[in-house]
Amino acid sequence: MESAKKRIGEIIRVLYREYPGSRTALSFQTPHQILVATILSAQCTDARVNLITPALFKKYCSASDFARAKPEELQEEIRSTGFFRNKSKHIILASRKIVEDFKGKVPDSMEALLTLPGVARKTANIVLTSGYGRAEGIAVDTHVKRLSRRLGLSQENNPDKIELDLLGLVPKKDWLDFNYVFVNHGRNVCQARKPRCPECVLKSLCPSAVEASPIP
Repeated sequence: MESAKKRIGEIIRVLYREYPGSRTALSFQTPHQILVATILSAQCTDARVNLITPALFKKYCSASDFARAKPEELQEEIRSTGFFRNKSKHIILASRKIVEDFKGKVPDSMEALLTLPGVARKTANIVLTSGYGRAEGIAVDTHVKRLSRRLGLSQENNPDKIELDLLGLVPKKDWLDFNYVFVNHGRNVCQARKPRCPECVLKSLCPSAVEASPIP
């Protein structure tokens, strides 16, 4: 990891320059909306989620509305995102807990967010960074996982272990934006099946650039 420590500052600097002002692609206006959108985005594209959330958030305007939602009805409304039964259950149960234990306000700490049904560290990190502009960690989604391994920042497979490696490398001031720029680079250049290494701005900093072996 010594090599990674030497490269991480330049990696971050280059990606900030390449993707200025990066933010989540999910559409939302409130912390509860980004919570719901993030739950829906599991195993689904952000673009697909953004197609259904305008109508969803118009019908369910608050945590209380989602807490009172009929499971079968909500399932049909989010069916196109996949895994709709589990997602519906988690959204309703999390919303009920927010209403009952947090007075209808999505909690703004990692510890409290992790008490919500269906919320693990990735979702909690996204809610904190996107909903509250706070960072207590780094969200490790499929893009961050893939790029972290290719760039030699972590050799772990478990997202929580990858996050621990990243927290030991990435300066705390960069935790807020790290996921955003990695996601953008993963979508635009360092794709899973066929990374575009010849045109990558990180190719001189990436130990995988020559082989460009896809990592799922």
